[in-house]
Amino acid sequence: MSALLDQLRQLDWRLDFDQGALSRGLDYARQDRVRLLSLGETTVESSCEGSAGKRYTQLIRLAPRGLGVVGRCSCPVSYNCKHCVATLTYLLSLPEDALPAASPAPMEVRQVDDIMPTPHLTLGSHAQSQYDLRSGRMVGSQQHRAGLTFDYAGLQTHGKTTKPERLKHRINGERIAIARQSKVEQQLRDNLRQLGFKESLRQSQALPANSGEMFELPSDEHWLDFMRHRLPALREAGWQIEIRPGFQFDLSQVEGWYAEVDETPSHDWFDLELGIVVEGRRISLLPVLLRLIQRNPELLDPNHLQKHKDDEQLRLQLDALRESDGRPLQVMLPFARLKPLLATLGELYLRDQEPSQAIRLGRPDAARLSLLESLDLQWQGGEQLRQFAARLRDSNTTPIRPPAGLKAELRHYQQEGLAWLQTLREVEAGGILGDDMGLGKTLQTLAHLLTEKEAGRLERPALVVMPTSLIPNWQDEAARFAPSLSVLALHGPGRKKLFDQLAEHDLLLTTYAILPRDLEQLKALPLHVLILDEAQYIKNPNSKAAQAVRQLEARQRLCLTGTPLENHLGELWSLFHFLMPGWLGDSKHFNHNYRIPIEKHGDSARLSHLTARIKPFLLRRSKESVATELPAKTEITQWVELSDRQRDLYETVRLAMDTKVRDEIGRKGLARSQIIILEALLKLRQVCCDTRLIEEPGARTRGSSSGKLDSLLEMLQELLDEGRRVLLFSQFTSMLALIEAELHKRGIDYVRIAGDTRDRRNPVKRFQSGEVPLFLISLKAGGTGLNLTAADTVIHYDPWWNPAVERQATDRAYRIGQEKPVFVYRMISRGTVEEKIQQLQAQKAALAQGVLDGRGQEDWRLQEDDIEALLAPLPRLN
Repeated sequence: MSALLDQLRQLDWRLDFDQGALSRGLDYARQDRVRLLSLGETTVESSCEGSAGKRYTQLIRLAPRGLGVVGRCSCPVSYNCKHCVATLTYLLSLPEDALPAASPAPMEVRQVDDIMPTPHLTLGSHAQSQYDLRSGRMVGSQQHRAGLTFDYAGLQTHGKTTKPERLKHRINGERIAIARQSKVEQQLRDNLRQLGFKESLRQSQALPANSGEMFELPSDEHWLDFMRHRLPALREAGWQIEIRPGFQFDLSQVEGWYAEVDETPSHDWFDLELGIVVEGRRISLLPVLLRLIQRNPELLDPNHLQKHKDDEQLRLQLDALRESDGRPLQVMLPFARLKPLLATLGELYLRDQEPSQAIRLGRPDAARLSLLESLDLQWQGGEQLRQFAARLRDSNTTPIRPPAGLKAELRHYQQEGLAWLQTLREVEAGGILGDDMGLGKTLQTLAHLLTEKEAGRLERPALVVMPTSLIPNWQDEAARFAPSLSVLALHGPGRKKLFDQLAEHDLLLTTYAILPRDLEQLKALPLHVLILDEAQYIKNPNSKAAQAVRQLEARQRLCLTGTPLENHLGELWSLFHFLMPGWLGDSKHFNHNYRIPIEKHGDSARLSHLTARIKPFLLRRSKESVATELPAKTEITQWVELSDRQRDLYETVRLAMDTKVRDEIGRKGLARSQIIILEALLKLRQVCCDTRLIEEPGARTRGSSSGKLDSLLEMLQELLDEGRRVLLFSQFTSMLALIEAELHKRGIDYVRIAGDTRDRRNPVKRFQSGEVPLFLISLKAGGTGLNLTAADTVIHYDPWWNPAVERQATDRAYRIGQEKPVFVYRMISRGTVEEKIQQLQAQKAALAQGVLDGRGQEDWRLQEDDIEALLAPLPRLN
């Protein structure tokens, strides 16, 4: 028996090894990986199969004076490693008769000088967290390293040498001493440096400390470039590459992209799965993308996505394992593909639960499938839905011949509108024709109905619901542009006699006020098309008119309005609740998913998603973009000063209402104090117009009752002397009465329309013919349905919250047919609530622009600091 064995049995040699080496070495011994090469009195030589099938050689000897054992190994660890543990464990397990004979003398060592080193590169990553002093939070980061060693016939080494060095090794029982090739090793290091690597001076747990010489790259982008373009070349040049588990850039190739569509039997919904093919397997991207979006919601913002170049890559770890080694699959996806994918899948962000392989979408959302056509997907199913998407995508570019019976020449954008309406009919969808006032929404709709009649599809009547004031306009335009349509107006007390004739006409006209009364008769009448003109009338979904129109049966539903959104997103939801019930969810879910995030928190991702969803079903053109033949429009703020009498009354009312509003907010909160707030603002606005609007009749007062009225009369005299033709709007009919009285005193002729005006045609005719130069109009009664292109000047006497309402009023003059430049004056009392309202108007306009045009991201909200500003004292006079 050798002294080595005798002492091993007496010594606790395990104390010379760490726990990891002991555990792994014991497993290697059980797996019969050890081969004994020689056994001496104080030494043993062996070889052991390590990981990845590579064999390493060991030389183990007793330490002097009974201090344990010293094991040397050709593996990267080199000292008292798991391979040495395996050797000792295996040796002590052998019976006496199986031990190799002790070697009486060391074998002769042969020197070898011509073995060239094979470079061995080990790649690894380490995730770590550290405290960030600036943010006060723990911040995660990744470290990545490349460890370089040199393999000499199975013996690995690393580190620079200052003098010639030989590596002791045994091959096939022969002892050899291999000369290190320092110049070759240096060239291999230089090769790494040429690829952008630099020696790492910082410690990292990305690789074990004995993994060789440590190198790193400056950024993730450099690592990705190395893995995609440089690493394959190294492999071809003979480099050995070892990738450790968890290395962040261990990527698999994407072999293809696919989309699978499964329609439900009702055709109301469809399930969409989108994924990639990796290692021959189809893997859905939806769960991975959901987690990515939840961590980075800005990925749904088109403006943010556009900052990423198309060739920029995003690394994703998939919910699947590699078959070769069981590691998670990782892939790189270019943003050129991710952009349309994320634009289509904004629905993911709105789901509270994690999706499975597919996501369920409403049929109208199939319009977004056209965004995926550029991805070169392998499609399975969904042919009809894809055709639906393609028709909507191409609707504005597909030429269509206007109906033969149309007595008008359609402009290019009106032909596009007709094509869009026809496409909606083909795909059995509703929509909002949201063109600016004056671009001919009525004409486009009549062309659509006439096309349906000439094609033989108008065997059921079409019904248009509108404000009462628009009945004459529809009758006139139908007679003028589509005389072959038989039109019946359900208006006035004699309409009930016409109920038995409804099915005999092509076009029925009724009003929002009358429809609820005639609902039982109209519910029983199947319609071809149901059209809401000035559809903002159903912006309150609980109004009688809104509830009534939703009960009518029609093949197609359309909304006409230049202001799909006036005050808040709930109004837009009400229109789509009529057009496509349930598509945007119920009111509660819509508020949760869109209104609160957008209006309260300015969530640009939700705004982008909503805009993308409604875009195929909302055709909106501004006059500036399509009606290039229109003359210029100049908008002017006419600042006026309050009279002394107004200032005194303004401060008196403001102080009283400020106390009342504060008390109400203190008791009920801001949301439940709207009535008192509006009452306060109304009184202050009336004071700005004229003190007589709130003063007691017969009260003894001194001085001018209105600096604004004085300024208006001076303006009017000057404008009329210049030959200008003027529209004057006010929200208050009582203010119009005061203006009329002043006009009578000065002998200025005018016409007027307000809520009590029954004959609207005659005032319009007198003004348009040039008989009178001034038209007084109440904002509510005359803001829609009038064509007053004879005007070249518009004056808004008092501002209101909604800029869309003011714009509609302006559009009575600034519309198709206008040939002269139009000047728009807004009279604002300086320092008053009117000036604050003008500032809030800009915020509300931003909300509408963001949703309808997709260009803005601002939100509109009325907070307590807004109330403070609205009820602020007048500035002191200098």
